[in-house]
Amino acid sequence: MIRLKQKWLKFLSAIALGTIFVIFLQGLKASPTLASSTTITAEANPTGSLYFSIFEAIVLGMVQGLTEFIPISSTAHLKAVPVLLGWGDPGVTITAVIQLGSIAAVLWYYREKISKLLFGAIKAIQESNYQSLDFKISLGIFFGTFPIAIIGLLLKASGIYTDDSPIRSMGAIAVASIVMACLLALAEKIGNRKRDFSNLSTKDGILMGLAQTLAIIPGVSRSGSTITAGLFRGLERPTAGDFSFLLGIPAITLAGIVELKDAFDQQIAPQEWLTLIIGVISAAIFSYLAIAWLINYLKNHNTWIFVWYRLGFGLLILGLIASGIEF
Repeated sequence: MIRLKQKWLKFLSAIALGTIFVIFLQGLKASPTLASSTTITAEANPTGSLYFSIFEAIVLGMVQGLTEFIPISSTAHLKAVPVLLGWGDPGVTITAVIQLGSIAAVLWYYREKISKLLFGAIKAIQESNYQSLDFKISLGIFFGTFPIAIIGLLLKASGIYTDDSPIRSMGAIAVASIVMACLLALAEKIGNRKRDFSNLSTKDGILMGLAQTLAIIPGVSRSGSTITAGLFRGLERPTAGDFSFLLGIPAITLAGIVELKDAFDQQIAPQEWLTLIIGVISAAIFSYLAIAWLINYLKNHNTWIFVWYRLGFGLLILGLIASGIEF
C-alpha cells in the first residue's frame, strides 16, 4: 500500500514539475510585455462569463492546489498570480468552484481517517459513549464549521463580498499576509506542541473553527489560521495540519457548492465548462501533492519557512503598490 502511494506521488510530482516548467517558459515569453508596463489590471472576468483559457485553468488549479493547504492563502495567490501575469482577477465564483478539486484531494487523502471518525462517532452515539475520541473530534468539526458557514452565508446574502470589494484589494491581502505571518511566528514561539491526534478535543474543533472564520479575509489563509490556532492550543505540528485539513472539508465544500450554483445560473458555454473542469482536475492533483508534502514536512520541521514567505509576499505586494504599480 505504501509503495503504491509512493508511485502515485512520483507520478503526480512528474505532472506537477512538467506543468511548472511550461508555466516558466510561458512567463519568459510574456516577460517583455509585463516589464514594459507599470499597470497591472485587476479587473475581474466580465459579469456573466467564466471564460478563461485551458492554460490559465491549469495554472489557476495549480495555484489553488499548492496554496489551499500550505498555510500561505490560496485566495490571495489566486488573485495575485493571475493579476501579475496580466490575466486579471479570476473572481470569487471561479476561485470557489476550483476549490472543489481541493475537496476531492483531501477526501481521498484522508478517506480512511474520515471513515473511522464517521463510523466511530455513529457507534459512540448508539452506545452513548460520549467520551469516545471519534465522537469528540467529529463533534468538534461539526461545531467548528458553524462560525465560518454562518458568516460566509451572511456575507453572500448581503452582497458585500464581491469581486471589487475593498477586502479583496491587493493592499488588504498584503496586510493580512503580514499579520498572519506574525501570529504564526508567535504560535511557533509559545506553543508547547505536546498534544497529538489522540489528545484532540471538541474544544479544539470549536476554537480552531472560530479561527477559521478569519479566512474569509483574503490573505489570511484558512489552513494558516487553523494551524496557527492549533499550535497555540499546544498541538504537535503534524496534528495541527491533519486536523486543520479535516476541519476545512465542510467549509470548503459549502463554499464550492454555493458558487457552483451561481455558475449554473449563468449562461455558460460548453468550452467554459471544459476549462472549469480542467481547473478543478488541476487543483485536485496539486492539492494532493501539497497535503502529502506538508504533513511529511511538519513531522521534522517548523513553520518558519511559511512565516518568512508570508512576510516577503506581503512586503512585495506593498512595495509594488508603493512604487506606483496599479493592481
